[in-house]
Amino acid sequence: MLRRPNTRALPEFRRRIRLFALCVLVAFAFLTYRLWVLQVLQGNRYTVMSEHNRIRLQRVPAVRGLVFDRKNRLLIHSRPSFDVQYVPGGNAGQEDTLRRLAEMVEVDGERLEEIAQGGNGAKRVTLVRDVDWPSVVAVETHQLDLPGVYLSVRARRSYLTDEVAAHMLGYLGEINANQLQRLRRQGYRLGDAIGQAGLEKSWERHLAGRSGGEKVEVDATGRKVRVIDRHKATPGHNVVLTLDMDLQQVAHDALKGKEGAIVVLEVNTGAVLALASSPTFDPNWFARGLTSREWRHLTDDRETPLHNRALQGQFPPGSTFKIVTALAALQEGVISPNKTLWCGGSYQVGNRTLRDWKKDGHGHIKMHQALVQSCDVYFYQISQRLGVDKIARYARRFGFGSPTGISLDGEGPGLVPDRAWKKGRYGTPWYRGETPLVAIGQGFLSVTPLQMASMTATVANGGTVYRPWFVKRVVSPDGEVMEEYGPVRTGTVGLKKENWDIVRRALFDVVHGRRGTARTARSEVVGIAGKTGTAQVAEMRGDAVKSEDLPYEVRDHAWFVAYAPTKEPEIAVVTLVEHGGHGGATAAPIAKQVIEAYFLFDGEEAEHEEPAGRQLSALDVRPPPRTDHAD
Repeated sequence: MLRRPNTRALPEFRRRIRLFALCVLVAFAFLTYRLWVLQVLQGNRYTVMSEHNRIRLQRVPAVRGLVFDRKNRLLIHSRPSFDVQYVPGGNAGQEDTLRRLAEMVEVDGERLEEIAQGGNGAKRVTLVRDVDWPSVVAVETHQLDLPGVYLSVRARRSYLTDEVAAHMLGYLGEINANQLQRLRRQGYRLGDAIGQAGLEKSWERHLAGRSGGEKVEVDATGRKVRVIDRHKATPGHNVVLTLDMDLQQVAHDALKGKEGAIVVLEVNTGAVLALASSPTFDPNWFARGLTSREWRHLTDDRETPLHNRALQGQFPPGSTFKIVTALAALQEGVISPNKTLWCGGSYQVGNRTLRDWKKDGHGHIKMHQALVQSCDVYFYQISQRLGVDKIARYARRFGFGSPTGISLDGEGPGLVPDRAWKKGRYGTPWYRGETPLVAIGQGFLSVTPLQMASMTATVANGGTVYRPWFVKRVVSPDGEVMEEYGPVRTGTVGLKKENWDIVRRALFDVVHGRRGTARTARSEVVGIAGKTGTAQVAEMRGDAVKSEDLPYEVRDHAWFVAYAPTKEPEIAVVTLVEHGGHGGATAAPIAKQVIEAYFLFDGEEAEHEEPAGRQLSALDVRPPPRTDHAD
C-alpha cells in the first residue's frame, strides 16, 4: 500500500533551500566584493608589496685592500668566506628552521634563536660566520627545508703573518653602535667589519673600499632566483709598508716567552723596519669571529697580549736616559768632558743617600767612562748643576713627553717631569733629591720604546728628529700610486757637533770597551754602539737584595738602545724586556741578534765597515765575558 507524501513538510524544505541559496549568494557576493577591493581598490598597494617580497636589494661589501711589506711580500689579503644569513619574519616555523640549521652547522640552536631575535629590525641577520665547506654543502642541499635561510659569500680577512706583526697590522671587528652612528653616512651598515686596531684602523679609509649592491628576485622560500641588476663594489686600495718581514720575524722570535718590545728605525728617515710587542695574539681570530673562550683568554690574561708595548707601554728608561743628561750637561757647559768627579758608591742629597749600582764606587771618573761604565753617582752630581727644568727641556727636544705622531692609534705620550708639572699635579714643590733620579731615568720620568728608538736615531744622525712612519705608498687595485709617503722632520735638537762626538764615542765603548756594560752586544758582523739600562720597578731594600731575588712583578726592566754601523749609521734598535733584570745581560744580546740579522739579510755587512772585532785589539775580539751587574 502506497504512503501518501507529507504535504506539511514541503514548505519547510523549500524554506531551507531558499535560506541555503541565500547564504551561498551572500558568500559569493562577499568574495566578489573582496576580490574587487583587493584587485581594484587596493591593487596597486598589493602589487608593490608582492614586488617587495619577490625583489630584494642585497648589499655587496667591498673587498679590502691588500697589504705588502717593503719587499712587496703579501702580508694581508682577503679570502672567500661563507656566512649563513636569515630573513626574520614572514617565515612560518622559524623555530623548526633554526633547529634544523643548528644541526647542519653544528651550532647551538638557542644561540641561533637569540641572534635571529636580536636583529634589531634588520632585514637580514647573519647567524653564523665563516662556516666550513661541509656546512656550506649541507645548507645548500637542504635549501627548500630552510625557508628564509641562505648563504652569503664575502671576502674574509686573512693575516698570512699570523701573530708575528699583529700589533702593527691590527685586526678587524664588527662595527659597534658608536662607530655606526658616526660612520653611517660613509656607507657603513650593521654587521660590517671595520678596523679596530693598528694599521687596519688607522688606514681604514684607504683599505675599506666602497660597497656595491644587487637587485635579486627570490622565490616564496627566500631563495635567490636571478640577479636583476648589479652595482659593483669598489675594492679598497693596497698599502705598501716600510716593514721588513724578515727583520720582524727575527724580533718576534727573540721576544718569545718574554714580555717586552723591539723597535727598529731607519736612522736617516724614521721609517719603521720592525715593531714587535710580546706577548702577542693571532688577528685571524678576530677575522673569523672570536669565541667567548678566546675573548676571555685575551682580556683576562695577566700578560695583556692585546697591549702594544712598543708604543702604548710607558716605562722608566733607566740608564739609557743618561745619554740625554750627558748631552744637556755638555751643551749647557755645566761640565767639561775632561772634568773628573769622585764616585765613592753613594751620593748624599740633604738627608737622603743615593747609591750607585757599584757598591764600592768607580773612583775618579770623567764623562766618557761614566757613560761606558754607567756610573750613577757621576750623573747625580751633574744633575744638581743642571736642574730638572733644563733636563726636561732637552728631553722634550728629543720628543719625550709627547706622542711621536706615528699613524697608529693609542700611542702613549710618556712623561717628562719638571717643577711646573709637579706643582700642578701634586700641589707640592720640586725637591733637590728628585732631580738625580730623573737624570738616571728613574723617578717620575716615563717613556715608550718607540720614543727611545726615535731618540737613538736622533743621536745616530746628529740631531734630526723624524716622525716614525711605516706606510710607503697607497696603490689602487689597478696599480696606480694614489699617495706616497716619506720622511717628515719634526725638529732638531740643536747641539754642537763636538758634543755629539763625545757621547757617540762613549756609546761605541759601551759595547767595545773592556769595561763597557754592553760587551754582550759586540758583533763580528758590524760595529754596534749603544747604551744599557736597568729600570727599577720597586725600591731595593738593603744591599743584599738583587732584582732576580724579587717577585717577578717587581723585578727590574732591561733596556738596550743601539745603532749600527758605528760609522754612517743606518738603523737604530731598541730592546725592552719587562722584568728582565740587567740590560747588558738580557736586552743587549737580543738587540745584537736583530742588528746582525738586518745586515746579513741584506748581504751588506762587508760594504758598511769592517767587523767591529777587526778594528780593535786582539784582546777585544775574544768572546765577551759575562757582564757584571751594571745596567
